[in-house]
Amino acid sequence: MDLTRAVWRKSSYTGPNGGDCVELTSVPGTVAVRDSKDPDGPKLLVRRQVFAALLSDLKR
Repeated sequence: MDLTRAVWRKSSYTGPNGGDCVELTSVPGTVAVRDSKDPDGPKLLVRRQVFAALLSDLKR
């Protein structure tokens, strides 16, 4: 999947001096996740429904 034009969003939990953060982008049917300190590194691709279920479980 080509993510070169993707617009990445940093976690809202990011502090003022960076730290350990993830960035997300939404592409059709998928959420991509990457490490903000390694933007050229590997990306985790998760189907949108699976990502929503993960977030729901984490909020419990």
